[in-house]
Amino acid sequence: MLNQEIIRTEESQGKQVAQDETIRAKAQETFRNHLKHLSGGDIEAWVDLWQEDGVLEFPYGPAGFPDAKQGKEELYEYMKNFPKHFEVEFADLIFHPAQDPELTIAEFKSYGKHRETGNPYNQTYISVVRTKDGRIASYRDFWNPLVAIESVGSANDAVRFSE
Repeated sequence: MLNQEIIRTEESQGKQVAQDETIRAKAQETFRNHLKHLSGGDIEAWVDLWQEDGVLEFPYGPAGFPDAKQGKEELYEYMKNFPKHFEVEFADLIFHPAQDPELTIAEFKSYGKHRETGNPYNQTYISVVRTKDGRIASYRDFWNPLVAIESVGSANDAVRFSE
């Protein structure tokens, strides 16, 4: 009897591990698509990756920069001009697995330029992203605001990038 209970417990744990890996793989795929759509300038497809009430947070944004944007409409309005201002490619993506399979911790870099100034935009990021049902529910975007300011030319221009 005890052996049957152990076997059932091991089977249950094995199924949970497999389920977690499937969820983790989907979360990482969503993150890769996020990078692909941003670098490709497809902001509508990028917004489609989000939950209806998804939130994008900027813990280290410069003064005057928003702390967060929430909801698909706000996210679209904020990011719609990103392709007009920046030409970027993302590289060196490393995932740091978390216990929670819906939590993605990613480290990566961008290489590119600000289209108007021609200044480089080479940034290092750490992103903490929570997905739900394969869509982004929350995204904490850790990046160096000084790189953005130097790329666009001034702190005021960095704050106005969504215009």
